[in-house]
Amino acid sequence: MASEKPTIGFVGLGAMGFGMATNLISLGYKVRGYDVWAPTLERFKQAGGEVATSLANSAAGNAYFVCMVASAPQVQSALFDDEKAVAKALPQGAILILCSTVPATYAQSVRDQLIAIGRNDIHFIDAPVSGGAKRAADGTLSIMAGASDEALEKGKFLLAEMSDANKLYLVPGGVGAGSNMKMVHQVLAAIHILAASEAMGFAAQLGLDAKEVREAIVASEAWSWMHENRSPRMLEEDYFPGVSALTIILKDVGIITATARHHNFPVPLCTTAEQTYLSGLIRGFGPNDDAGMVRMYYSQPISNVTPKSPESSAAGIKLVLALLTNIHICAAAEAVSFAKFLNVDMGQFYELVNAAAGGSEMFKVRGAEMIEGAKNGTAGKRTLDEAAKELSAVVQQARDLHCPLHLGNEALNLLLFAKRRGWGELADTNIEKVYEAL
Repeated sequence: MASEKPTIGFVGLGAMGFGMATNLISLGYKVRGYDVWAPTLERFKQAGGEVATSLANSAAGNAYFVCMVASAPQVQSALFDDEKAVAKALPQGAILILCSTVPATYAQSVRDQLIAIGRNDIHFIDAPVSGGAKRAADGTLSIMAGASDEALEKGKFLLAEMSDANKLYLVPGGVGAGSNMKMVHQVLAAIHILAASEAMGFAAQLGLDAKEVREAIVASEAWSWMHENRSPRMLEEDYFPGVSALTIILKDVGIITATARHHNFPVPLCTTAEQTYLSGLIRGFGPNDDAGMVRMYYSQPISNVTPKSPESSAAGIKLVLALLTNIHICAAAEAVSFAKFLNVDMGQFYELVNAAAGGSEMFKVRGAEMIEGAKNGTAGKRTLDEAAKELSAVVQQARDLHCPLHLGNEALNLLLFAKRRGWGELADTNIEKVYEAL
């Protein structure tokens, strides 16, 4: 006779958390959930969940507990600072899984605080997730879990229930390793989200048909998962409130830039993306879908652009593809370099990115070469000189149109730096050398 499934404690029933919790319910688990927003608790009850009356009530008696609140300050409040905090109420030997996206240093501080309050009996797993609300509800998330071997052994069955069979990564390195893996993945996600808006805004300024441009990008080496995912919402102006709020990626990129500053590591593309997102925030775009950042480049609906002649369209699309491929190869270099610096398992990192939202054709090919160190040959490959020349033409065209290219210009600066160092005749994958030199 099969044993009865345990009750799972859960805090944080936002878009992602609600999907994760209700997926567990659909799999036959009893889930006792808590959230500060009353309407979501009622919705959770209607979905078959057990509503907790407090944080302590959500934890009491539950050997497994998932925390999926939005930020490190919210985690701190829920686990430690509230009068009825979770860490005090969990039973002896409980497994505590933190799925929120937080800095690795904060995840490690959770482990240390548990010991400090006498709860070293709790098995703590640092397990940020990626994939969006739909995959949360389907139980097909990508999960990056770092913890002690004992904690991972006790908690991996539950992690498996929330993730795709091929997207559960047990990351070596202990607590903090999962958060670092998620963070270096988000380097690509943060850049690609803005790159999608920059490319589509530039295309509109060039007088191109937005649908035709999208189809050309998705079918080319300029493809990224984020572009394929975000561009339909740009065509439909589906920003209100949208699927993924600007404030979410702004929080994630803030973790990247703060961690980079802590380590004195340069992340120029992420820094540029963060500053552009902040510009969108002060315009009131914060609660809107991040695909709405296209409005920073073209204020009118991009689907209303009157297309130019076929000959002009072909030339314009070529410029847009050049913009994206060059941004994406520089993004791959930034992510790979930062991951190497943080001693991330590069095999897992490459596999994760290609199976998650940070994927791009440039990362799949050029990123692999950067990771493997196969960067020296130039036969049959584009050189850094050729890349700089190509992107220079794009940037000048955008300048003539009074169209900002925040990421495009930063990528060009990296390529020009490489030329100044005498690397122009090397294959374009050697753009990674810039990060080693900075």
